[in-house]
Amino acid sequence: MPVEVRFLPLTDVAEILNVSSAQARALVRSGELRAIKVGGRGQWRVEKTELEKYIQRMYEQTQRDVKADNFDFDAPIG
Repeated sequence: MPVEVRFLPLTDVAEILNVSSAQARALVRSGELRAIKVGGRGQWRVEKTELEKYIQRMYEQTQRDVKADNFDFDAPIG
């Protein structure tokens, strides 16, 4: 019986968000993305639900910025 994965390593989070591992770590360090440290080596893990909440917050923030005309469409993408 397959086990549902609840927590993701930061490398997976970075891949899902299409950002670098350093950027994923920075999101955790800044508190923008909640994560936990697990194991004796203190590896970071992000719960899938927390990643989904972060993505939803970014959609909402982007929508507010667009409505307020605070969105720089000339900024580099990526």
